[in-house]
Amino acid sequence: MTDRLSLAAARRIAIAAQALEVPHDARPSAGRVTTAHLAALLRRIQLLQIDSVNVLSRSHFLPVFARLGPYDRDLLARLSERQPRRMMEYWAHEASFIRPEHFADLRVWQRRRWVGLSAPAAQEHEVIAAGLVDVLGRSRPMTATGLAAALDHDHAVDRVSWGWNWTPTKRVLEHLFEQGVVGSAGRTPQFERRYTLTDRVLPPALRDVPEPSRPEAADRLTEAAARALGVATARSVADYFRLPVKAATESLGRLAAQGVVRPVSVDGVDRPHWLHTAARRPRRVEARALLSPFDSLIFHRPRVEELFGFHYRIGIYTPPERREHGYYVLPFLLGEALVARVDLKADRHRGVLLVQAAFAEPDASGVGPRPEAVARELAAELATMAGWLGLGDVVVAPRGDLAASLARAVSER
Repeated sequence: MTDRLSLAAARRIAIAAQALEVPHDARPSAGRVTTAHLAALLRRIQLLQIDSVNVLSRSHFLPVFARLGPYDRDLLARLSERQPRRMMEYWAHEASFIRPEHFADLRVWQRRRWVGLSAPAAQEHEVIAAGLVDVLGRSRPMTATGLAAALDHDHAVDRVSWGWNWTPTKRVLEHLFEQGVVGSAGRTPQFERRYTLTDRVLPPALRDVPEPSRPEAADRLTEAAARALGVATARSVADYFRLPVKAATESLGRLAAQGVVRPVSVDGVDRPHWLHTAARRPRRVEARALLSPFDSLIFHRPRVEELFGFHYRIGIYTPPERREHGYYVLPFLLGEALVARVDLKADRHRGVLLVQAAFAEPDASGVGPRPEAVARELAAELATMAGWLGLGDVVVAPRGDLAASLARAVSER
């Protein structure tokens, strides 16, 4: 017989699996977050998605803040740029920092054809690829611009024919990156990858790992995704590492036979779910977190809508005239509900955290606090974020049905 979970229990399991259940006052005190905290967090959520937009902060910094509070962002560079690396950049959900243990499995499943090269460019590709590997084998990590200069190649080639205004060097580098031949030794302050050979990125113990079979790789990635999600549909599990749904579904069947996951039903959701048998099942969670648009709790939008009654789309990919809530909108998690959303911008020139819009979320689940309490908690979290970002104040613009209450709560702090 399939176990049944209430919708509230499923939400709490999801929040706890994502390391968001800890009350804000139980986070490590400011200045006390260590690389050990970050490594432990990565073991729970498995990855941090990367995005270049910096209107607030780079996206991979925000999930750590949501879970651990204020921390030194240079700690992430220590984990990703020093050996033995405890995280590295590769394709996962999208471009992400992953645990190096997952690299070989993800490499088996990488088939991002938009990165690949067209047939007419194949011969030129081989020449450029050989040159890149040779240069990287003899040099320190280099950016695509630096490598293009070293090869003295791109000036003579029509960029438009290569797409996305990428130079041939950049396009071949991305192809080699997808193949796992070259990796990222880190990012410049301008967010450019610093390329090097992948063997120099991987921890020594993982450099000679035999290539796994596709089922073996799928099983490990599916188990990691199911553990990070706690409870989820096969489609949500597949989405975590962008596995094919069929492959993830087959893996869930094998994992169920091993007792790693088991099927459950969730009240009010007309789709079968899978529960990781190691998932915590708290009776109460005391979360308080602003979630990046690229936070792993909200990766799969249908799951967010089913479990939390929260319809969410990223404004940065929406034409301005169709943006309902703003450009860089962060959901606000309080307790076990997504209770509000705020459009945030770090106005570094003025030294303020600007709330460009604030909206209360209709309480469809019946578990959210009153708007006044939401405003107070949100004001406190925004003040903490502003301090972490080195901004002196929080300024609330008068847009959205929560803006007035939030402005009062900010002024009263």
